[in-house]
Amino acid sequence: MTILLRQARILSPGSPHHQLVRDILVEDGMIREIAENIEAPGARVIAHDHLHVSPGWMDLFAHFCDPGLEHKETLETGAAAAAAGGFTHVCVIPNTVPAISQKAQVEYIYHRSASLTVQVMPLGSVSRNAEGKDLAEMYDMYDSGAVAFSDGTLPIQSGALMAKALQYVKKINKPIIQIPDERSLSAHGLMHEGIVSTRLGLPGKPAIAEEIMIARDIELLRYTGSALHLTGISTRKGLQLIRDAKSEGLNLTCSVTPYHLSFTDEDLTGYDTNLKVYPPLRSADDRAALLEGLLDGTVDAIASHHMPQHSDDKVCEFEYAKHGMTTLESLFGVANRVVGNPGKLVELLAIASREILNLPVPVIREGEPACLTLFDPREQYTFTRDMIQSRSSNSPFIGQQLTGKVLGIIHEQKVHLHP
Repeated sequence: MTILLRQARILSPGSPHHQLVRDILVEDGMIREIAENIEAPGARVIAHDHLHVSPGWMDLFAHFCDPGLEHKETLETGAAAAAAGGFTHVCVIPNTVPAISQKAQVEYIYHRSASLTVQVMPLGSVSRNAEGKDLAEMYDMYDSGAVAFSDGTLPIQSGALMAKALQYVKKINKPIIQIPDERSLSAHGLMHEGIVSTRLGLPGKPAIAEEIMIARDIELLRYTGSALHLTGISTRKGLQLIRDAKSEGLNLTCSVTPYHLSFTDEDLTGYDTNLKVYPPLRSADDRAALLEGLLDGTVDAIASHHMPQHSDDKVCEFEYAKHGMTTLESLFGVANRVVGNPGKLVELLAIASREILNLPVPVIREGEPACLTLFDPREQYTFTRDMIQSRSSNSPFIGQQLTGKVLGIIHEQKVHLHP
């Protein structure tokens, strides 16, 4: 297939064409030519007002539920959601049935997703079956293609296990990815502990549960000299601990979710179960701190924390609802509405996400494989249910006005373009 992108603004920091408006000719999955004006008879022409193109976006933390939980999501529907959201690559967490804790499960993910437009990359579990007891077969999983290691939605509680894991991955130059949460302090909470939880009569998850775990993991990182990525950061003090540790030169990175940038605990006054997430939505001051962290560089990336749930697990009392929301399709419009800087978002979604995992960053230049996300950062639209490609539709963004629309992705010879 031959595709001609007409007058696209290129956002690719490693490219000689960065920030320039150019035509781009893609032929047989390769970038053949970049010039001010290209004539290509027979090519499929893509022209759009305010067309922007960047290296394909990569998500660090999504749940595709396959194998074992396919009533919520499959590799196929998860990849369709990712493509709709502009992602060419997605890292999937290991909280499946069985968990991704052996090379066979890693190879299953690659085999089942090989034909999909989006490249699905497994995160191997740190512990066997993600149970937090014994180390999993990490090197075997790495050898089969695991791009990093995490127990996903089950944060590692044992300091001894975390120390061993950090020492182990140091040899293979991959990070441990952790949601920081001391669960003995937060296990029974349903939302952020504070004035709002008291008013609503709901048990709270205190901010200190996150902050204590961040402090512990930073000390273990300092002790081992390894690499650690903390995701789902939600509190001001937790972010400050990370900022201070990074200033020491520790190999520490962090990411935030689109929903912690968009909502606060005040939004739970209607008991909307789609806003029951993990970590919980925090205070307005915490949200402001996350936005500050994005601007000053403390926050390295935005991770979707895409968490599909069957309707039966959301259409119920708040107490019994499961955590999570679908976010891949809406992430760009939500984040762009908050950040308002396309270049910054490309750094967060396409550049830093790969650098965190020590993966090569695609560059938009002639002779390179095409790994591209096409988008219009100015288009405003209402996010509707029919825009969701996930098997589940537990999204609080339905009906909201978003700014910035994905137009498609080109991943070598695999193409997904929005109508």
